[in-house]
Amino acid sequence: MTFTEVGDRVWVARYEWFDANVSVVAGERGLVVVDTHASTAAGRRVLDDVRHLGAGDVVAVVNTHAHLDHCFGNAAFREADPAVPVHAHEQALAELRDFADSGRQATYAGEPADPRDEEVRSTEIVLPDHTFSSAAVLDLGDRVLELVHPGPAHTSGDLVVLVPDARVLIAGDLVEESAPPAFGPDSFPMQWPLSLDIVLGLTTGASTVVPGHGAVVDREFVEVQRNELGIVAETIRDLAGRGVPVDEALAAGTWPWEERYLATAVRLGYEHLPRSQKRLPLI
Repeated sequence: MTFTEVGDRVWVARYEWFDANVSVVAGERGLVVVDTHASTAAGRRVLDDVRHLGAGDVVAVVNTHAHLDHCFGNAAFREADPAVPVHAHEQALAELRDFADSGRQATYAGEPADPRDEEVRSTEIVLPDHTFSSAAVLDLGDRVLELVHPGPAHTSGDLVVLVPDARVLIAGDLVEESAPPAFGPDSFPMQWPLSLDIVLGLTTGASTVVPGHGAVVDREFVEVQRNELGIVAETIRDLAGRGVPVDEALAAGTWPWEERYLATAVRLGYEHLPRSQKRLPLI
């Protein structure tokens, strides 16, 4: 896969499997790789592609969150350099540790016929060893990277990577271009719009934003997606406040995306709302 430069010494490669983006940021002290793809084997391919850039050695890895398509390639980078630090939010570490300890890796929830099922199952989960709670800085000598946790959204442990001098923000799955945002069972649909407000505060009209999946976008795209997420949250709040039962909410609401993308969001939204904002269904 070819890396494309999207800002000064910031490259992105879009991998077909999971339609996942991997980013590389260069400084005088070396390269930072943001996300490592979905298995050890996939991580090795990413590392080969990074080496073909000829831009330097990898000095750090960042995981934007704990989902396998963003961090299961960590082991490949540790094979190449046992001392390479892996950075993540502290909650992402907790989620990934729970995943490893529970043995869920052995029951990878892919399609039964997925040809890469065994590739994922055999992957060694390498946990992040450098974590933070709100924000952290990576010093590359001639530039710094800012790691920011904007709050729970796609997961409880999301982070974004800001490259201020290049006007690039790497958003992980807080932003998705190739499909609507993914509401998994560990997502926070009522808080996601607020997290994107913080992300927007880190950008300007001249910013380039790298989503977790799909093509690179601009600030206007993020504004639109934030507003769509806001519609989802406020529609859930309105329906629950009017006493519409959760199992009728999808049919009763007007949504920005097809209902098949929103069943989990509605269920979680009802669960996460405080009792004061919910009315008992009318009989």
